[in-house]
Amino acid sequence: MTTIQRDAPEYKPASENLSTLQEVAALSRFEGPPDRFLAELLAAQCQLSGAEGGAVLRAGTDNQLVVLATHPATRIVDGGTDWIAAASACFKDVIGGGKTAVEPEPDQHESGDRPQRQVIVIPIQGGLSRHAVAAFAVRSENPADVDVCQERLELTLFLLNLFEMRLTLRQRQVALDRISVALETLTAVNRSKRFMEAAMSLCNEIATRWHCSRVSLGFLNGRYVQVQAMSNTEKFSRKMKLLQDLEATMEECLDQDVEVIYPAPENATYGSRAAEQFYRNHGPTSLVSLPVREKNEVPAVITLERPPESAFTPEEIENARLTCDLCSTRLVELREHDRWFGARMAASARRGLGVLLGPRHTWLKVAAVFIFSLAAFLTFTKGEYRVEAPFIFEATVQQAVVTPFDTYIKSIAVMPGDEVEAHKTILGMLENSELRLQLAALEAEKLKYKKQMAAAQRDRKTAEAQIAQADVDKAAAEIRLVNYKIERATLTAPISGRIVSEDLTQQIGAPVETGTVLFEIAPVDSLRAELYVPEDMIADVKEKQGGLLAAVGHPDQKLIFVVERINPVADVVNERNVFKVRARLLNQYEWMRPGMEGVAMISAGRESYLWIGSRRPINWLRMKLWI
Repeated sequence: MTTIQRDAPEYKPASENLSTLQEVAALSRFEGPPDRFLAELLAAQCQLSGAEGGAVLRAGTDNQLVVLATHPATRIVDGGTDWIAAASACFKDVIGGGKTAVEPEPDQHESGDRPQRQVIVIPIQGGLSRHAVAAFAVRSENPADVDVCQERLELTLFLLNLFEMRLTLRQRQVALDRISVALETLTAVNRSKRFMEAAMSLCNEIATRWHCSRVSLGFLNGRYVQVQAMSNTEKFSRKMKLLQDLEATMEECLDQDVEVIYPAPENATYGSRAAEQFYRNHGPTSLVSLPVREKNEVPAVITLERPPESAFTPEEIENARLTCDLCSTRLVELREHDRWFGARMAASARRGLGVLLGPRHTWLKVAAVFIFSLAAFLTFTKGEYRVEAPFIFEATVQQAVVTPFDTYIKSIAVMPGDEVEAHKTILGMLENSELRLQLAALEAEKLKYKKQMAAAQRDRKTAEAQIAQADVDKAAAEIRLVNYKIERATLTAPISGRIVSEDLTQQIGAPVETGTVLFEIAPVDSLRAELYVPEDMIADVKEKQGGLLAAVGHPDQKLIFVVERINPVADVVNERNVFKVRARLLNQYEWMRPGMEGVAMISAGRESYLWIGSRRPINWLRMKLWI
């Protein structure tokens, strides 16, 4: 149920004896409070329109309507009147639609076709009366008279808008005056080049503009506040009781970070024991202490004193707070600038430690601690420095089977990877038919020479017999050579191992020359690694250094090796200068084969992780920048 609360004091308009135009002119220049203005406005509207009564209603809390003003005030009783109840019934419709409504008073429904008294409800738009309506009770049986009354009431509502605009302008002017005073004080402070001069200027300016008997400025020095300047006072002794009590009052304000006013208001929530002690010892006085803030900190406190009969108003305190906030940066900068070098450094270190150890920026500090710990770990913790290099497996001993004479490949008996046994496994056959023909011819020629030698001996021709004997020996030697070649045409394995050369089955019948390598045999149980160390890392590699390597096909199995030999001359591999390093394997597996590749890690000593990670970039920068 909608109820009506009484919110405005009852005023008897002073304009009752004035003419209508005089009333309008007086309202256009009205300087009083808003509730008094509403009462005067309702009186003028009722007089101008002939309404029996008027009221201003505003939406309140808990579905209630609040009566801001009424006319005449003597006719309002608890619960309102019938015509106000009618206005409250259509309140939401008028506010929502924004149009004037005319409703009959409930008690008048039985009198004639049209109610004798009508309730005119007009929506009000404005800052002070937002979501409010003006309701008027008009007694008339003529609808035209009601319409004329409605027009007059709507036209006179401009006085409310005019009053609100004048009130807004007055508030803005007050704000501009406050800013002007603060800027003038800041200008006086900025003219000073030294801290004490600026502090004295601030105290004197505030004392003059706010009519203070004394203004004192204290700065936080360590854990205590020390008075730095007093208005109209150049020198003062710190042993003075007045100064000690004043500093205690300032510390009380700084600790609470609120304005401390004494005598304190009844609803004050701050402590003012030190201010009360100061009042008893050096009063009576009206005192207010303001914290001077700079970057969310309170480095100073300013205390204003006045005679007790001139207490500080809230507007004056707000103005003083604005002035202090504007001047705080300049004062702090000058104070820091005037301190000697050691004090500035100590203050800077203290601020840094305060930020580091204070309760703010928790995640940033956690990140800083983590980064610092990581940097310390990388700098002081040593790890294994390893030189990375690709490698290839090679056989320790590798035997080649070559062509003993110019011929053709007749057959191939083995494939790459086949295991062979020394002097037993036949690798292939070479074509020897020409050799056999040559052997037959040589044997016939030998027989011929033997016959010639026998005939010469029979005829006792010694010289001819000797020549024939020499020809026989020559033919026998050539026969032995041909037999040797025929034997060599059958290729057998010279050593035990595996075939590591390419497949020759596609070259059967192809001609080969003497010395052509046909097969390569390597013992798989004796392999070594050939490492290709980049030239920028070779300086870290020494003989007898150890390490680990892993083949591409078996990265999970690590092999231990020892550096045996470093090639003193660089080779170009994949368009990059590398040094070949021979490594002896200390353990081997059955899957290892010559030609397998992988990555080797040579242990080059223990260094800090920071040195290990930055060595190559630093060397690169040194080469690029020539440093």
